[in-house]
Amino acid sequence: MAALLLELPPPPFFNCNHHRFLSSSKTTLHYFPSKIPPPLTFTPTTTYCFLPTVTSSSIPEDEEEDKEEPHSIAVASTIAPDERPQQDRRKVVQIAWEKLVRWSRSWRSKNNKTDHLERTNKVVVLGGGSFGTAMAAHVAYRKSNLEVQILLRDPLLCQSINENHCNCKYFPEHKLPDNVIATTNAKAALLGADYCFHAVPVQFSSSFLEGIAEYVDPGLPFISLSKGLELNTLRMMSQIIPQALGNPYQPFVSLSGPSFALELMNKLPTAMVVASKDKKLAHATQQLLASSLLRISTSRDVTGVEIAGALKNVLAIAAGIVEGMNLGNNSMAALVAQGCTEIRWLATKVLWQ
Repeated sequence: MAALLLELPPPPFFNCNHHRFLSSSKTTLHYFPSKIPPPLTFTPTTTYCFLPTVTSSSIPEDEEEDKEEPHSIAVASTIAPDERPQQDRRKVVQIAWEKLVRWSRSWRSKNNKTDHLERTNKVVVLGGGSFGTAMAAHVAYRKSNLEVQILLRDPLLCQSINENHCNCKYFPEHKLPDNVIATTNAKAALLGADYCFHAVPVQFSSSFLEGIAEYVDPGLPFISLSKGLELNTLRMMSQIIPQALGNPYQPFVSLSGPSFALELMNKLPTAMVVASKDKKLAHATQQLLASSLLRISTSRDVTGVEIAGALKNVLAIAAGIVEGMNLGNNSMAALVAQGCTEIRWLATKVLWQ
């Protein structure tokens, strides 16, 4: 280190040879070259400042405890010069990482506080079949002041739901919530809806949607409850809905999973999955439907969920045959394992096409 020379009058010289610490042969004192030895100062003056470079062996062992440090001399740390910057960099990186973690947790907590169920005021269900009625009842129970409308074609069934609060055709013994309303007017049902549950059978979906396309808002999310493929075209619901409505960007969610409408009406534990290419829409649908009795998982594999939802029914028919013929558990296990393998293979092929 070098001494700092200021424009101040120099103090009296100090003889370093009489100081037992500075006179050590192992102590190296660096200063600006000069003919006259630079003076040392005792205390807080800033005229001259010396920083001797001291090695670990500069201080005798017998003098470590009773040595007196000079007032104006700063002894360098025993840490190697290359280690100090590395430790400082590690500390800076650690502090930055901790700040990033705190920010990430804060951001997630703020976004998770968004309650999509509270922000939802109206839901429409297309189709008054067994599963459409069960889903309408489930959503209505989730929020008492939520308006749930079922769009039907049968006036008698519509009257039964509005007057007796029950679906006399599919669930005559189950009472529906008071906020479930049935209607045959497509324009009134779709007006101001936040979500649309599509529960019309796949084979009739195209013609049904074409008839109500003029009343559908381009940004209305469609949650498909229908499982299967169209017979003539082998189209999935993710293809039928946008094409029938004439809007390729219609928000779409596929809801699938092992579920029976009767058990959903009886409030038995059920697990399902919602799939959408829009991650935010999938999470919003999850918050809308998830409850203590209905577990909802999210996925972005719309094709895989739809293919599995369609072909699981074929596998279920084969499982019924095995059960009816009393072929045993070994045959049932082999059928299920092989069926799942083929469903996965077919879903992968369709996805890549």
